[in-house]
Amino acid sequence: MSTIVPAPDALIGRRFDVAVAKMTGESRSKASELITSGQVRLLHRPCDRSTTLAAGDMVEFDIVTPQAKPEPIADDMAIAYEDDDIVVVDKPVGVAAHASVGWTGPTVLGSLLHRGVHITDYGAPGRQGIVSRLDVGTSGLMLVCKSELAYKEMRRQFSEHEVVKTYHAVAQGDLPQDKATIEAPIGRAKVSDFRFTVTPGGKPAVTHWDVLERFGEATLAKINLETGRTHQIRVHFSSIGHPLVGDHMYGANPKLAAELGLERQWLHAMELDFKHPRTRLWTHVASHYPADLQHALDILRERHTDDTAR
Repeated sequence: MSTIVPAPDALIGRRFDVAVAKMTGESRSKASELITSGQVRLLHRPCDRSTTLAAGDMVEFDIVTPQAKPEPIADDMAIAYEDDDIVVVDKPVGVAAHASVGWTGPTVLGSLLHRGVHITDYGAPGRQGIVSRLDVGTSGLMLVCKSELAYKEMRRQFSEHEVVKTYHAVAQGDLPQDKATIEAPIGRAKVSDFRFTVTPGGKPAVTHWDVLERFGEATLAKINLETGRTHQIRVHFSSIGHPLVGDHMYGANPKLAAELGLERQWLHAMELDFKHPRTRLWTHVASHYPADLQHALDILRERHTDDTAR
């Protein structure tokens, strides 16, 4: 029995043998053998080891593996809004949007289906109903479509940037302005398959931020995106010398993260505003800070108060 999965966004543009090695955890030579033998292939187009993986590619695996363990369920994933057309979850950190090769943790889609939530069949296999995603290490609001009507309309709204996505983030240091915009193209970093960077050859990316609270050593900001590039907020803030607290991949100070009890970047998808796909009424959904981010914020406030009192 074969398994079909969408090509991961982080591997688009890579050689097929390199991508298969990343997806399976095998060596590149073993990945080449799997491709040559036909155990791994692309649907709908011929391929060999050197084929470049493209957006929209579907990868089919015929690899015989031991019986997989059932996917763990995110029992603590709250539902912030639900009706017959859409469900908005408050995704915890450590939960992926959907299943992918090599991921063994819980997913938003799997956890919703386990609860009996009906999800539309529209969408790529394994990604049904999903029109936008959050990284595993980012918590907050994520919308999933339950009806065909919702999938078509919300996919359009997200692709045309009509949905207002508001994030809260804590950046290292004292941001130089109360309100500003970062406009810088983002592309894949040469040093890593999974890192991105500001580069002249990247895709356009625009990030707006407003300061909510200053702590001297860090700044809490509200962020809105005009574009939705991979790791956009993390890359943009790192590019101006203020990486998100706890974001070691993009240059954050690990000592500060340890002092705040953080094991991931301080970033949360706080609000979603969109036109309801059926009623066309403007709909607002809000979240709250999860315990680890709130704890870090409390420590920052306490330290700032102590410094001010001195």
